[in-house]
Amino acid sequence: MEKPAIEGGEPVRKSKINYGHQYIDEADIQAVVDVLRSDYLTCGPKITELEQKLCDVTGAKYAVVCSNGTAALHIACLAAGVSAGDEVITTPITFAASANCALYCGARPVFADINPETYNIDPDSVAKCVTEKSKAVVAVDFTGQSVELDSIMQLCRDKNMVLIEDGAHVIGTKYKGRPNGSIADMTTLSFHPVKTVTGGEGGAVLTNNEEYYQRLILYRAHGITRDESFLENPSDGPWYYEQIALGYNYRMTDMQAALIISQLDKLDMFSKRRKEIVARYNEAFSKLPCIFVQKEIAESDTTRHLYILRLKPEKLCIDRKEFFEALAAENVCCNVHYIPTYYFPYYEKMGYKKGICPNAEKLYEEIISLPLYFAMTDEDVESVIAAVRKIVTYYSK
Repeated sequence: MEKPAIEGGEPVRKSKINYGHQYIDEADIQAVVDVLRSDYLTCGPKITELEQKLCDVTGAKYAVVCSNGTAALHIACLAAGVSAGDEVITTPITFAASANCALYCGARPVFADINPETYNIDPDSVAKCVTEKSKAVVAVDFTGQSVELDSIMQLCRDKNMVLIEDGAHVIGTKYKGRPNGSIADMTTLSFHPVKTVTGGEGGAVLTNNEEYYQRLILYRAHGITRDESFLENPSDGPWYYEQIALGYNYRMTDMQAALIISQLDKLDMFSKRRKEIVARYNEAFSKLPCIFVQKEIAESDTTRHLYILRLKPEKLCIDRKEFFEALAAENVCCNVHYIPTYYFPYYEKMGYKKGICPNAEKLYEEIISLPLYFAMTDEDVESVIAAVRKIVTYYSK
C-alpha cells in the first residue's frame, strides 16, 4: 500500500506521471504504415536508409543496425575479438547488458568505479583494472552525459584495448563538438521506448573501422555472406551464400527502421526539450541543501536520457525507499538506475562481492530517477519539482 508523503495532505498532482514515455506522432505512424503496405517487412530498403541516416546524424563512417541494444553490445564485443580468457572493463552503474555482453563471449567482466560527481566510469579506476587479459572497455554514457572519451581512448591505445562506447543513453549528445558515435572504436545505441529516439526496440553499432564493420554485418545475420570477396568456395549460382562465422539472428525489421528514421527527424526537437527540462530541474534542486545535482564535464553537450535526483541522507530523516514512496503518493512515479550489476545473484555466484566499487555502491543507495521525456509539459515539470520540495520541506532534519 502506498503511504502518503504528508499525513492528511493532498497530492501535488491528480494524475500519475511516469519517469519516461515515448513520443509518437502522425509522421511516425505513417512511416510504419507505409512499410506495412510495401513489399518488404524485413531485410528491405529501410535498413540501409536507417544506417545511412545514423551515419549522417553522428558522423560515423559505418552503421550496422540490429534487433536491440543488447545485441549491439554482443556483436561489438565479437567484432572486437573478445573471447574466452579475456577481461572486459565496465561500470556497475548500468543495465546488466553492459557486462553480460562479455559473458556471452566467454570473457570476464571487471568493474571499475565511477566518478562520484558525474556518475560516469572513472578513467583512473579503469587504469587500475587493466591486466594482461584486458581486451576491451565498455564505457557507458550514463544518463546521456559523455564519458571522458579522450582519457579512456588514450588508455585503450596505450594498453592495446578496444573502446566500445555503450551509448544506449547518448543519442543527441556531443563530445567536444563531435556527435557521440563518431569517436570511439565502436559505439552502441539502443532504441527502447524510454530512450530519446525509439523504434519500439532496436539497436545499432557505429564505427569508423571497416574491418569492424564487416565483422558486425556477419555477426548480425548468422555469419552468412553473399559477398563474393568473402566466399571460400566457388559459387553455385546467383542464389549462393556461405556461413563463414558463427553469427546470430539479430536483424531489425523495416517497420522498426522506418519508425527510427522518422524519430531521428525530430532529434533536435527532442534534445532541445530535454535540455530545457534538465535546466529547470537543476535550477530548482541546486537550491535544496539535501539534494546533490549531478555534475557535467565541460566537454559534454548532453542530451539527457535520465534525470537523477541524489539525496544527501545525512540531511533527511527518511531513507531513499521512503522518499521514493512519498513521491509515488504525490503521483510522481519514479525509478532507480541502476542496481550495481555485481549485486545480482547470478554475479554473486560467480564470486563477485560487494565492496568492489565504493563510489558506485554509495550512489545506488541515494538515487532516484525523476520523470524526463519530451512530451512533459511545463506544468508537469513544475509539479515534479513541487513534489520534491514538499517532501524535502517535511522531512528535512
